[in-house]
Amino acid sequence: MIRTVDLTKKYGDFVALDGLDLELERGDLFGFIGPNGAGKTTTIRILSTLLAPTWGEAYVCGYSVHTHPREIRRAIGYMPDVFGVYDDMRVSEYLEFFAAAYRIDGPARKKVADRSLELVDLTAKRDELVTSLSRGMTQRLGLARVLLHDPEVLLLDEPASGLDPRARIEMRNLLKRLQGMGKTILVSSHILPELADICNRVGIIEYGQLLACGAVKDLLASVRGRPVVRIRLTGPVEPAAELLSGCAGVERVEVKDGELRVTLAEDATEHASLIARLVAAGHGIVEVREEEIDLETAFLRLTRGALAKPATD
Repeated sequence: MIRTVDLTKKYGDFVALDGLDLELERGDLFGFIGPNGAGKTTTIRILSTLLAPTWGEAYVCGYSVHTHPREIRRAIGYMPDVFGVYDDMRVSEYLEFFAAAYRIDGPARKKVADRSLELVDLTAKRDELVTSLSRGMTQRLGLARVLLHDPEVLLLDEPASGLDPRARIEMRNLLKRLQGMGKTILVSSHILPELADICNRVGIIEYGQLLACGAVKDLLASVRGRPVVRIRLTGPVEPAAELLSGCAGVERVEVKDGELRVTLAEDATEHASLIARLVAAGHGIVEVREEEIDLETAFLRLTRGALAKPATD
């Protein structure tokens, strides 16, 4: 549904996007992650045909951004990170106005507006003024607007920006519902834990370069390093730490937050023998769990950060 090949955007000597190769399949909910200025918005604007690349190619639904921008615009719904609303309009009027812009006429105009309101759970607000809506409701109204013409692909630039926790949960559930309807969704965001929960694939970009891309679990595994096991005991942990320190396959044992934190050697495949040894020595086991890396940690490990950016003359 979306494919880019060596996609590059330069502004003079500044490279905003550096040879991006990206591919999204139908039904993907793809999280595009990166710090400010990484190239996320530039990518989305090129895909939505609002910005021409310096070189390279981008395809949306099989159409090239160079040769078929009109067809792409019919196939996508683009929601920028900041968008304006008409303060003197009611919610239903706002959507019907944009439905007319999509050349949806007659009774169909009200029908698609009502359908979009129902989809984003704003039907109860259809007669309210746009200015009366909360930030979260305004974001959902913006999403309702881009859904009016039933696009196959959604390009959402920071849709959860500035939302409170409840509104973020509502937005997350809405995106999952849209994915269930078969939409292909590219969403950029800084709210990393929520992207891990809803996206089946993510890409991490910095300084215009795609650093990693793939399924969330595969990306986390690639940066995880040596496995770490946390063990909670019924009794003192120091004797247990001393016991495990000399075991084969154990690289390091620490006591942290009243638990054992056991780092296994790189070639270790399991930790059942360690548990058996603790039990044989009379230690009571309350809990054993493998420490998991989260998307925020993966992001920090994969990106270099502003201080690592090469100096330019």
